[in-house]
Amino acid sequence: MTLNPVIYSIGVDQPITPEEPLPSLPTIPRGALVVVEGRAPIWRYGMALHLLHGSPAGAIAVFDPRLGAVVVASHHPSWREGQIIEIDTTP
Repeated sequence: MTLNPVIYSIGVDQPITPEEPLPSLPTIPRGALVVVEGRAPIWRYGMALHLLHGSPAGAIAVFDPRLGAVVVASHHPSWREGQIIEIDTTP
């Protein structure tokens, strides 16, 4: 399987409040793996996961710089929760 995950960057470079909106979602092909990444408060990650729940993504992962992309939700047979996927998040 060719892995072309969709990267959703939610990182911030200064303190923010929960009222600060998330970036717009990127184009997500049906069944795609979406990797949420960026330095941000945990509540911002929760908000991003909630937003992605209604998207056409087949699986959602969060990026951990020490591990890689960790799948946290999946409705696709190619990915399972807890699976670690090596990816490069540099543009």
